[in-house]
Amino acid sequence: MRWSHAFIPTLRDDPADAEAVSHRLLVRGGFIRQLAAGSYSMLPLGQRVRLKIIDIIRHEMDAIGGQEVVLPTLHPAEIWKKSDRYDLMGDNLFKLEDRKGVELVLGMTEEEIFAILAAELSSYRDLPQIWYQIHTKFRDEPRPKSGLLRVREFTMKDSYTLDVDRSGLDVGFDLHHAAYRRIFARMGLDTTDVQASSGAMGGTESVEFIVRSEAGEDWIVTCTACDYRANVEKAVSALAPVDDGDSEDLERFPTPGLRTIAALAEAHPDVAAPERQIKTLVYFVDGTPTLVLLRGDHELQEQKLLDATGAASVRPAHPEEIRELLGADPGSLGAVGVTGIPVIADVALEGRVNMTTGANEDDWHYRGVDVERDIDVGTWADLRAVSSGEPCVECASPLELWKGIEVGHIFKLGTKFSEAFGAYVQDEDGENRPIIMGSYGIGVERAMAAIVETSHDERGIVWPVTVAPFEVVVTVLRVDDAETMAAAEDLDRRLREAGLEVILDDRPERPGVKFADAELVGIPFRVTVGPRGLERGAVEVTVRRDMSTEEVEVGDVVERVSALVEAARADIIR
Repeated sequence: MRWSHAFIPTLRDDPADAEAVSHRLLVRGGFIRQLAAGSYSMLPLGQRVRLKIIDIIRHEMDAIGGQEVVLPTLHPAEIWKKSDRYDLMGDNLFKLEDRKGVELVLGMTEEEIFAILAAELSSYRDLPQIWYQIHTKFRDEPRPKSGLLRVREFTMKDSYTLDVDRSGLDVGFDLHHAAYRRIFARMGLDTTDVQASSGAMGGTESVEFIVRSEAGEDWIVTCTACDYRANVEKAVSALAPVDDGDSEDLERFPTPGLRTIAALAEAHPDVAAPERQIKTLVYFVDGTPTLVLLRGDHELQEQKLLDATGAASVRPAHPEEIRELLGADPGSLGAVGVTGIPVIADVALEGRVNMTTGANEDDWHYRGVDVERDIDVGTWADLRAVSSGEPCVECASPLELWKGIEVGHIFKLGTKFSEAFGAYVQDEDGENRPIIMGSYGIGVERAMAAIVETSHDERGIVWPVTVAPFEVVVTVLRVDDAETMAAAEDLDRRLREAGLEVILDDRPERPGVKFADAELVGIPFRVTVGPRGLERGAVEVTVRRDMSTEEVEVGDVVERVSALVEAARADIIR
């Protein structure tokens, strides 16, 4: 490939709307172009990287017995209604009608379709199965941003295990877990696997693969001493016991103008320290007004509320809705004596006495609240968000909170979809049993962006050799010099014959422009051919990762560069 013939539209300036490093560098390097919000064209360099990522995924999926299929992304809406996910996915699901008025959706994942295919299996002898595809998905993201990290149209590898029992599901889950570790390692990504919420997918066990990055939108909790690690949506921590003493009488007292946890604590430190207050939030849970109670020093993690209730959606009530429901404004709310409204409380409040909470009348609170005596709690659940520095639930060491990019997610789905679509098989005793499913996903373009987020410098992208668009660029300093050009073309030919992926930069540009472009694009190795070096019978070989340069005799270049490429590959895979 000659650079002069290639479409590599590099830019000198950052795109105005670029927030993430990967967005900035993939646009500047000529890998992608935005068509609309959350929709990107993959240019030739980007497609080369994308296909290498796909090849790694496909190789590892085939290695664990995966069978590749391709399923439609345009689905009848009735299928999603049958699985109860038409409404559960909310506005994230693209919904449309055809010319006959038939309701359709664009698939954002394909558990339903795989379950329909699984219904063709009839016997336990047909199992286990691993099916996968690498295919386009659509999600109507409300705020697509950060380039390829949050988009509306993307490529996903989604795979599914089909088993007759739980032990088989465990085997398939573990096979995918190990395969994912190999996949991301081969891409040059250092991932942390963490406990996660299954969310709208359902199921019993869920693990995310996270790349540490400030560009990520996931908050991860890890222990500084032991192996505990979880997404903040799932994370728990140990709570220091609160000395509650004997239960006191419930007493109503005036709190004029006090509307916040901090203000109440400052005015009444003897009875209203933040950990002694009950924070009352009003949420609509699948349309039902619900009181959500936490300790005053704790914050709600909304995904935990969704998981605890099994709801499709939750939202905070508006001020006018709160006043109509409870007769007071936020800051004076409480659940003492409330009936007819569901109450869900965080487990940190369980057994607490002598607490303080709002009296559902502006400027009034209760003290001496015994939670179990005075409040009709319908559900106890872990609802609070874990904070940095809290003690680990496993070893009591401090927890660390950090941001990351989710590049993979694996779920134990169970039988939800097989039961909905009649995917049953006969077991050894002739009994019909629903197929037990697992679901496993990797976002291809997000993985590409994550690689850039973790592998770049001030010059541009530093691609791991396993996914780089080219392994070597041969840069010609004087294309108008016949001897130099002939030597470069000979090197290009010999490197390609040795099995290396090479691009020959034969553009009539200044050396500085060529060097800057090669560094921006991130090709791992550069061979620089110029008249002065050729006079000595040598060329320069530069390693992009550390920008180290050595002079190599022309006759030794192929052997030296091949060795560098193989060493780089081995270093990634090791």
